This record gives sequence, C-alpha cells and structure tokens, in this order.
Amino acid sequence: MAHKVYRLRIYPTKRQQETLNAQLAICCELYNAALQERRDAWSISRTSCNYFSQSAQMATIREFRRDVAMVNANALENVLKRVDLTFKAFFRRVKRGEKPGYPRFRSSHRYDSLTFRQIGKALNGNKLRVSKIGHIRIKLHRPIEGTIKTLSVKREAGRWFAIFVCEVQAVPLAFNPNTIGIDVGLTSFATLSTGETIDNPRYYRNAERRMRIAQRRIARRKKDSNRKHKAALLLQRIHAHVRAQRADFHHKLSRRLVNENGLIAVEDLNVKGLARTRLAKSIHDAGWSDFIFKLTYKAENAGRVLVKVDPRGTSQTCTCGAEVRKTLKDRLHVCLNCGLAANRDHVSAQVILQRAVSLSGTNVEVVDSCVA
Repeated sequence: MAHKVYRLRIYPTKRQQETLNAQLAICCELYNAALQERRDAWSISRTSCNYFSQSAQMATIREFRRDVAMVNANALENVLKRVDLTFKAFFRRVKRGEKPGYPRFRSSHRYDSLTFRQIGKALNGNKLRVSKIGHIRIKLHRPIEGTIKTLSVKREAGRWFAIFVCEVQAVPLAFNPNTIGIDVGLTSFATLSTGETIDNPRYYRNAERRMRIAQRRIARRKKDSNRKHKAALLLQRIHAHVRAQRADFHHKLSRRLVNENGLIAVEDLNVKGLARTRLAKSIHDAGWSDFIFKLTYKAENAGRVLVKVDPRGTSQTCTCGAEVRKTLKDRLHVCLNCGLAANRDHVSAQVILQRAVSLSGTNVEVVDSCVA
C-alpha cells in the first residue's frame, strides 16, 4: 500500500469562509495554549506534558467553551498532535547537536489548515461535505483513487483548497533495463548521462520584477489598513504561483524519468549546506531537494531503483577513473589519461551512474555516450 495526496480547489460561500476563518482562529488559540502549557509546566515544576494528557482535557474545554465545541473534535485533536510533533522534532534536533529552534507561538495569519479524519463519504458529486461547515463546492479536475484517510482544508493566499491523503494500492511498472545518471546544476537544471540537458526554468528569477512592484505597493499602504491587506494578498499570490510552477515542473520531469528508466542515480547532496553560499537564491529557485524527494517516492511506488551516491569528486573525476581537476568556471572536461573531451556536467552524470551501478550491484553496462 502507498499514500497519494490530491490537492483540489474548493469554493466556500462567504458565510462558510467566515466559519472556516473562525475555526482556524480557535485552532490557533488552542495551539498556542498547548505550547504555553508545556513551556510553563517545565519552567515552573519541571514536569512534562504529552499529547495524551493534553487531549484528555478537551472534553472539559468543549463543555465550557461553546465556540470550541463548534469545531470538529478530530480537528482539535490534530492541533494537539501538531504541538506534540513540533516538540518531538525539537528534542530530536537537540540530540543530534543541531540548532534546536524552540517551538514558537503561531500568529492567526499563519495558521492556515484544519485536518479531519474518519470523514467517511466526504465527496458527493461536485460537493465536499465538511464537518461543522456543510457542503462546499469543489473542482474535481481529476478522479480521486483509493481510500480517503484524512482531509485538510487549507487557506492559501485568499484561496481555499481541499487536500486528500488517500491509501492506494501501489502498482509497479513493467521492468525497464534503461539506466540514467542525473547531475543537477544551476546553468541547466539537470544534465543526464545520455547527454540530454534540462533547461533551468528560473521561475523565481522571472517573477522578481512583479514581486518588487507588489512589495512597493505594500510599503505605500497605511499600516493595518484594508488596502494594505489586499496588497499583501497580491504578493502572496505571486509567491503561490511560483511554487505551483516549480512543483509542476518537478512532477512532470520526475514522472518522465521514472517511467523511462529502471535505475536512477542522483547525488546525495547537502542542499542545506549549499544554500548557505552566495548561490543561495539560485539553489532555492531550482528546488533540488523537492525534485529529489518527488523522484524518490515516485521511484519507490513504481518499483524502480533509485541510488544516492557520494557527491564528492563527481565533477573532478573522469569516466576512466582518472582525476581531472577543474574550477567552477571550467565547463569543459579534458582527460589526459583517456583523451575524453566533453561537457563537464555530462561526464559528472556518467560518473554518478557508474557509482550507482557499483553500489546497487546491478549487472548493467554503462554506455559512454561522451564524445572523445
């Protein structure tokens, strides 16, 4: 079994939007109260709270708070679960010696989703039934497969979305003997071991002018005014459009690579470390981590083999094994040992594939398509 996520646009009425916004505000209040209870319990009496002790209080809270009782009980439990997961992640970072980042209170403007479970038959034609809200019009631009496990209603840049997490039966693809090595970059988004180059779309860079105009419009508005809120909404929608473009590009490319190849090789990059350099904006714009994540779960569901190799020296090594030192500005690979002369990214992709084949133990011959 595998889990599949569907994100569909919904169109609540004005009254339904008011109800949803009110419920989000209550959930945000509960989130902050649960966080404060944990913080105060430890600082005052050195005792710890957990999810079970806090969820046991919900029945009493719902009895005395009529507004809280109007929110679905499962949605309230999910709020406490989020707090619990936040603290677990905090302690995990402490144990690893990373920068822990103590959990923070959430602003009502940044708490944007309600999550429901045990929803049963939520869909009825072009209507979505949401507990305590009613039937909301939904745009089913594609059919939903499998069993719906959870439903999240999310507010994003003034628009509303329904996010379904469904349990589906994983169907592996037919065996494919093709292999591919992928070298991600900034000049081009990726270079494949076959020699194909994938252009870098640079969605954020292309939208920067519109973002600057929108930011100047916000700066001219009066603080806390309705016009400032509308101007901020326009900027949010530009950012949301860039995210959607990038995700669409990643999904289509990763799907094509998984369908066409049985073994896929990528570098095990420390993207967080690379993003601390002067190339941070370009690295975030390319979205390497999101692309590799999509490639990983698609390969797993399709029964493909995806191998992450050590990235050290892939751009400084020839396919014959000889070391060929190059600076970042050197775009041509010239090996004095075997006489190979080719694009450095193409050679790197071939080296990545060679390492993956040796790690996976697959009996596959890597064909050298570089021009000597």
